Amino acid sequence: MSVNYKDIAHKGLWENNPALVQLLGLCPLLAVSVSVVNGIGMGIATTVVLLGSNIAVSIIRNQVTDAIRLPAFVMIIAAFTTCIELLMQAFTYELYQILGLFISLIVTNCVILGRADAFASRHSVPAAAFDGLMMGIGFSVVLVLLGALRELSGAGTLFADMHLLFGDTARDWTLHLSDNYQGVLVAILPPGAFLYTGLLIAAKNVIDRKIEERRKAQASTVKTASRRVRTTGKIT
Repeated sequence: MSVNYKDIAHKGLWENNPALVQLLGLCPLLAVSVSVVNGIGMGIATTVVLLGSNIAVSIIRNQVTDAIRLPAFVMIIAAFTTCIELLMQAFTYELYQILGLFISLIVTNCVILGRADAFASRHSVPAAAFDGLMMGIGFSVVLVLLGALRELSGAGTLFADMHLLFGDTARDWTLHLSDNYQGVLVAILPPGAFLYTGLLIAAKNVIDRKIEERRKAQASTVKTASRRVRTTGKIT
């Protein structure tokens, strides 16, 4: 089966983005996206599990029967999630405590199980790995963007507490909006997560509509131009 890697990338990053189009994995997306560092941490964890599980599922796709397919996929995802938990406990323990239960809930993330069943179980290892990577990056970008919007409007800072993920060298990365900024409390509360997610989805829909209108206008111009072509002279 031929695979179009450009199409896979476009679908994972934009056209079929798991957070903005499929609306999957919204529980961690809305719950932990109060800052950039939370978004990056959760995004990396989700992407690694997506990548690893897609590769593993693709490897065993011809050996697993339909009767045990989904349980096998869940076990694979759970194994990779456990590995991520142990790594975060060892190297980024404070960030792990902040993200808490939502790292464990990666096992039940519909994005990961959905890609394992819909794509990885039907394609080769390179294609499955690339699909997992693109879907993970697409999900992570939305997490980070949502975290940046909520942190900036809610606390007036950007890149705060980055040392939790990148070590002591990142303590000075914090940017402050203003010394007198009071912050918008709703931005860091659950309603703020729904509000900003809705705005991001609306922005994507507007961009898609503009692109589609431009495509139709170009197609109409080409069609009109082709109708004006005339042939003169006699045909004998």
